[in-house]
Amino acid sequence: MRKPAKERQHATVRDWSRVKLTCVGVLFCVVWLALWARAGYLQIVAGPELAQLAVRQHLASEIDKGARGEIYDRSGRLMAKSVEIDALFVRPKEVTDLDATAAFLAKVLHMKEQRVKKKLQSTSNMVYLSWRVGDRTAARIREAALPGVYFTKEFGRFYPNGHLASQLIGFVGVGDVGLEGLEKSFDGLLTGRQAKYVVQRDAAGRRFFFDSQGRELADINGRDVRLTIDAQIQFFAEEELEKAVTTNNAKAGTCLIVHVPTGEILAMANYPFFNPNVGRGISARIARNHAALDVFEPGSTMKPLLVAAALQERVVRPDSTFNCENGRFALAGRVIKDTHSYGVLPVNKIVRVSSNIGAAKIGLQLGSARLHGYFEKLGFGRPTGLPISGEGKGLLRGIKAWSTIDLATASFGQGVAVTPVQMAQAFLILANDGVYKPLRLVADPAGTTPERQPYRVFDADVARTVQRMMREVVHEEHGTGRTAQIPGLETGGKTGTAQKAGPNGGYGNKYLGSYVSFVPAIGPEYIVMVMVDEPEPSHYGGVVAAPAVRDVTLRMLSYLGRMPETVQMAKAPAAAAAAGEMPAGPVAPSKDDKQIMDIAQSKPAATKAVEVHSVPDFSGMPLRRVVEILAQKGIVPRLEGQGLVVSKQSPAPGAPWPGEKQSEFVLWLARPS
Repeated sequence: MRKPAKERQHATVRDWSRVKLTCVGVLFCVVWLALWARAGYLQIVAGPELAQLAVRQHLASEIDKGARGEIYDRSGRLMAKSVEIDALFVRPKEVTDLDATAAFLAKVLHMKEQRVKKKLQSTSNMVYLSWRVGDRTAARIREAALPGVYFTKEFGRFYPNGHLASQLIGFVGVGDVGLEGLEKSFDGLLTGRQAKYVVQRDAAGRRFFFDSQGRELADINGRDVRLTIDAQIQFFAEEELEKAVTTNNAKAGTCLIVHVPTGEILAMANYPFFNPNVGRGISARIARNHAALDVFEPGSTMKPLLVAAALQERVVRPDSTFNCENGRFALAGRVIKDTHSYGVLPVNKIVRVSSNIGAAKIGLQLGSARLHGYFEKLGFGRPTGLPISGEGKGLLRGIKAWSTIDLATASFGQGVAVTPVQMAQAFLILANDGVYKPLRLVADPAGTTPERQPYRVFDADVARTVQRMMREVVHEEHGTGRTAQIPGLETGGKTGTAQKAGPNGGYGNKYLGSYVSFVPAIGPEYIVMVMVDEPEPSHYGGVVAAPAVRDVTLRMLSYLGRMPETVQMAKAPAAAAAAGEMPAGPVAPSKDDKQIMDIAQSKPAATKAVEVHSVPDFSGMPLRRVVEILAQKGIVPRLEGQGLVVSKQSPAPGAPWPGEKQSEFVLWLARPS
């Protein structure tokens, strides 16, 4: 019997729920196994590579460069310092309005618009527009909020004393790289080192901490350099040298001051000056350190060295006499002349009146081999070893090239070329009782070449004999250095008037006037040397250089507290001003003025912070003192013009001290009248 159709249909329906559950379970197992497999792959197989990718995403390396080291004088006065400055750059691809951006930047940066536009059109990702932007200019650019225009912090070199010792210190270029002077010589020592740091960033790329290599623990700044130069004595030397050059219508000049017991150079001045803060447009000729790089024929300043060699070799005695031929001496087809007619003169008077003929005859008696040998012992023909890049070695021809006339002319300083520092080194031997002692320019010898060991060139009695002869040049009748006399102090000296070689060979009508002084004459403590290049109309060293030596010696001794008690009272006011004392007047100074005077008269090492509630009047004050006062307030001034005396200032006297919103302090400089 057949079942009804409804019952037959119900009987054929199967239960799929179990199948579905089974499929779902299998699917989950497959997915789960796949995830585990993927996780295992990522952790075991690709794990190290992915870990490196994660580190790159969240950790980044940064390169930081330390500040350039500072340069100080012997007393710790700042001569050169690196300060953070704003450098301006653009990302050309981000600039939206080329014409408007170029016009605005050209105006505020004082650049040609076409030049700015060319930089903005560069295909580079980043282009620098200015490496040094002033505070006010930077504020204007920031306010404009120009797309694609950015600032970054760079180090810029600042010379707080303007042109003081500028040829010696030199200057730096882009990237704080030393280009001239000691900045170049000690570039490796002064330059800050680069350090690479690991920086951790968040998801937005913001840095939020350093790792264990954090820069706060690293010393990457360059090393400081302390010189033997005394900034105050350097100022005296530059001021008196400028007077000597300008008064005598000369082209240039050099002044060197050496402390004999230590061989330390206290001043190395060159004129014309330049301001290294300007940076651009500095003439290579003016920036050149003539005292160490340029060679010249010393002229009659060679005669004390010649006489010392002749006395040492016992070929002459102080009372030996020579016939000076009444001013004309024919030798080997040439005629040697004196400025005056002299007959028979002893050796000491040959030095005193500076007879060329007498010196030539002493040289002929000494002979070429011995004179050439003493020139080498004195350091001629080789650099002195001072840490000055490119120091000249002079010109000392081989002895085989010397003829009889060469020997004669070399005896009075012609045919031999030396640098001013070589001449100072030679006279240091004579002043040091005949013992060679190297000149020193850096108080800390680290980073300098090893000094040559001392050796004896002249016996002590020979050196003292020549010192007495140099005293006669200043204090005896007919001495050529009488214009260098200082009342109450016996000094020694020697004048020099060297005829310069002409451009076409032979000697022309230009001269170099020089004077070397021993202070005091016997057992000198200081050597002061001045050279004036191409003076007119007079070219004699006793006229153009000796007065400058006298004046700078007076100012130096007054500053050092070594002024003789018997100096004429008429010189006292000038000496007091030279020593940096504030002149006394009938008007009592204000409280703030007294505080400033105390600061100005004290040494930086002993200076105490003084609270002056408003900006003082700095007009007429030396730049060095003003910078010291501002340094106590944490202010680094911007200098305008050239000179060593402040003529104008901003903010004006009586105004509040600059705060955070007004941080710029400007000093306008002028040369002292």
